[in-house]
Amino acid sequence: MPKRSSILWGAAILAALAPDVYFRIRVMVSGTGSGGGGVWITFASCEGRRIGFWLNGLLDPIWDLPLLWFGSAPLIVLAWGGSLLGERAGRPRIGRILGRLVALVMIVRYLPSLLLLVIDMSGDPRCADAWGPGLTIWGVTRDLCRLASAILVLLAVRSSRTPRTGLARTAIAVPLVVAVLLGAVGDTARGKVSDTSALDCAGFGDGTVSGLDKSEKEFLCRVRDDYRWGISALEDMPDRDLLAYGRGLCDLAVRHGGGDVDAPAVAEAIGELHSDLLAGALSLLCPEVAEVQQEKGRRAQEESDAYFAAAKRACAAHPRHRPRIRPVRQVRETMWTEFWEIHAWDEENEGAEVDGRVADLVGSEPGALGIWAADEIGHACVTGESYRRRPPVETRGWEQVVEVGYRTKRGVLSIVDGEGQELPDLTAGGPGDYRVRVHVRGRKAVQEDYDSPDGTVQLLIMVFPGKERKPRIYRDSLSS
Repeated sequence: MPKRSSILWGAAILAALAPDVYFRIRVMVSGTGSGGGGVWITFASCEGRRIGFWLNGLLDPIWDLPLLWFGSAPLIVLAWGGSLLGERAGRPRIGRILGRLVALVMIVRYLPSLLLLVIDMSGDPRCADAWGPGLTIWGVTRDLCRLASAILVLLAVRSSRTPRTGLARTAIAVPLVVAVLLGAVGDTARGKVSDTSALDCAGFGDGTVSGLDKSEKEFLCRVRDDYRWGISALEDMPDRDLLAYGRGLCDLAVRHGGGDVDAPAVAEAIGELHSDLLAGALSLLCPEVAEVQQEKGRRAQEESDAYFAAAKRACAAHPRHRPRIRPVRQVRETMWTEFWEIHAWDEENEGAEVDGRVADLVGSEPGALGIWAADEIGHACVTGESYRRRPPVETRGWEQVVEVGYRTKRGVLSIVDGEGQELPDLTAGGPGDYRVRVHVRGRKAVQEDYDSPDGTVQLLIMVFPGKERKPRIYRDSLSS
């Protein structure tokens, strides 16, 4: 093999190894890497970066082959060895074929990222962030070194009697063009910020925004909603940048979580923004995210239904109360609370807080009633009974029995839980004064064991006419 070819083969190997050698020396000297490697989101529209991610996902199994490690240096060494064997066997053509194949693989491996970076930055220089802040110069230098290595391989196998091929000329010219273009890109205008009226979000705006499809408008509307869903940190971002940001998060969610915006990489990119609100907005822009959100909603609903069904079964398993005198009506319900109490209100007092509960069980004010039902959240098994006259006092089997007065102008006492579930009207004589006697058992169990089964608490609520206002405690075993 001519000395010139050996020098070119050696130079090709050194050029391929140079970025890795430099990186490792830098790590040993400074203790830090190149400053990259994270996941970055930019507000710019970077189609090249998305295409690059797609190509990497498609070809990574090939690029991960050991022969292509270290800038393809092992592959170059193998081709050089094949070329030497070909020369000794009197078949120099084998070496030229191997060298050109190696150069072709390296060009396919390292040239597209440079071209895609040029495309992105010529459209918007902020795309440098999408490729990784601090990584762009390093990445360009690394890929140019390896393309130079490919060129050196082509020169090493070129016969002195053969003119340069078009492939070699192209391989030399393209990296030079890339380097020139990288220095020639300019800044671009910020673009307009359309408000909800211009986007016609509510259906009665001026709708002056054009050039956007329905999903894009819905995404912008959701982010810029002034009343419910808006995300203040993004509301001043130009339309184009905001859409690009959303698509960037969509791509990130698809790559790292199959469309799940709760994937760690996506959560890190979203940072301090309202992830729940942004997830809802992204589901309007990205079919994959919408599909995952719908599936999550379906699973959550199934879990909620199963949880409620289990509580209803637990309540149904408790024996029914057998009144000592016949009530006007008896109703049973499984009732949910997130804030300790279930309530009854007259219409004008709806939502009113009741100050203080007798024995921490039941409290009353004109037109408002509050009854303890859980230590924090959970289901209680509630039986309501309505009487026309005072029923006998029952304390056996109950932990607490407390009676308070209740006045209703409306003439209705309907117990309501945290989900809007109602225990029907328990008054028997219309507007006026009543007594409300509340019995409870299972309270001690849930206080001692937070993980007690849902439906452990049982409440019996008796309502009957009575003008007495003074509360009465018939039993309170929990205070002893």
